[in-house]
Amino acid sequence: MEWRDEGALLSVRPHGESAAIIEVLTAAHGRHLGVVRGGGSRRMAGVLQPGAQLAVQWHARLDDQLGSFRAEPLHARAALMGNRGALSALNAICALLHLALPERDPHPALYAQTVALLDLLEAGGSWPVPYLLFELRLLEDMGYGLDLSSCALTGVTQDLAYISPRTGRAVARGAAGDWAPRLLPLPRVLTLHDGTAAEVAQGLAVTGHFLSRALTRPNTASPLPEARGRLIDHLSQPKTVAD
Repeated sequence: MEWRDEGALLSVRPHGESAAIIEVLTAAHGRHLGVVRGGGSRRMAGVLQPGAQLAVQWHARLDDQLGSFRAEPLHARAALMGNRGALSALNAICALLHLALPERDPHPALYAQTVALLDLLEAGGSWPVPYLLFELRLLEDMGYGLDLSSCALTGVTQDLAYISPRTGRAVARGAAGDWAPRLLPLPRVLTLHDGTAAEVAQGLAVTGHFLSRALTRPNTASPLPEARGRLIDHLSQPKTVAD
């Protein structure tokens, strides 16, 4: 079994004396793991950094084996390592994709959005809203997509103020009635796809609720990764979030 693709590196861990197991997100083969011979060497240390874009060749005797990778660098994205906010976003992206996506299940639209977000992080652009949109896309691919186009109760498209914490559907202010305290507030950034860092943090509180539902497993105290919590802390600080 063999294939070639390119992908964004999500994680690296040592394997044996000199090898490493890497995890990459690819368009055609999804989140995929494999062994890189010599991946623990000094020469490869600069290549195998989370966020890097790699050309990979995977090979295994049988399709269900871990297999091995040959990895060549395409784009290191090293610039984002010197930006605290961008690095916190990268760590959250990698951690969420690791937890949320089944191995070897392709998600081409999510892959394209992830790569575009990583490029934006490296370029130093304004990334908080695109990061929020990444989480919305991730929820959609997990089967927990939000429907904020109209009120779930009346069908109206105006004055949408709440979200059902169970269904992810929008609810109009006038239709909420006595249920309003039980509903999630609908931040404007989720419908306008534009807003301040504080509004993005409000949007992430909503996506976090549904990510928690989607990722909850038996005997797990908190399904969301710590890296995402650190990103929320960074966005909540009263200063420019791109520093």
